[in-house]
Amino acid sequence: MSQFLGLYNYWVVIVLMMAGLYILIARYNLIKKMVGLGVFQTSIFYLYITLGKVEGGTAPVFVEGAAESVLYSNPVPHVLILTAIVVGVATTAVALALAVRIHETFGTIEEDEIKAIEAGEPEA
Repeated sequence: MSQFLGLYNYWVVIVLMMAGLYILIARYNLIKKMVGLGVFQTSIFYLYITLGKVEGGTAPVFVEGAAESVLYSNPVPHVLILTAIVVGVATTAVALALAVRIHETFGTIEEDEIKAIEAGEPEA
């Protein structure tokens, strides 16, 4: 049982990922879908940050005269996540702008109502 509790980071990633996927699939509101994508994206960020952390590791700053057996953490996953956060914020901004334009065009942001309007079905 303790080996499962020791991997709590991965359990958090799984719970966040499944919550984001559920929100994305189960909701028809475009804004709620964006929130689901954001939760899913956050779980991926957390996974990569967890994988990049080395227990007892330090920053990879090499100093002359330091012990050669020092354990270093890999900074690449953290740098990639910083880039992914910036890209995620930009794509969320574009998605929100598109949602505003969709609302201006169709008068709603509900996916099923937009499909009905496009199909030319009368409103219920």
